[in-house]
Amino acid sequence: MEKTETGEIRHFTDLRVWQKAHELFVSIHKAADKLSRDVAATIVVDQLLRCSGSISANIAEGFSSRGKKHYISCLDVAHCNAAETENWLYKVVDCVLFEKSEVEPWFEATAALQKMLGSMIRKLEKKADQTTPPVMTSPSLPHVPFLNRRLFRD
Repeated sequence: MEKTETGEIRHFTDLRVWQKAHELFVSIHKAADKLSRDVAATIVVDQLLRCSGSISANIAEGFSSRGKKHYISCLDVAHCNAAETENWLYKVVDCVLFEKSEVEPWFEATAALQKMLGSMIRKLEKKADQTTPPVMTSPSLPHVPFLNRRLFRD
């Protein structure tokens, strides 16, 4: 698990990956406020805000879950949201909604987030593979793998 300067991670806001994702969203949001409100620009920027905001939201959801499997799934969705954000960044540049120089740090942030999330996913998957769950057995049949108890009723 990642550590902060003060010690072990206790909340999703302590994760560097969440902080970076949150900073990306805030930066895009501030820049979006300066744009014109025509329909086409609003649709494109709305999609950009939604997917960039979903990166940190999915990290938070996964961190707060009780199981590694769900955490990995949420991180995978966050990873996909980062790729989607990158996709919308190309659109805002090509539609000349933002200057390329303004968007360049966002491209860098999404690439960094994808690397960070990919690394977290691989580490969690490796830990999950190393732990094997105990085999549950039926109380009446100690050496038979546990099946639905209704199958054993008269």
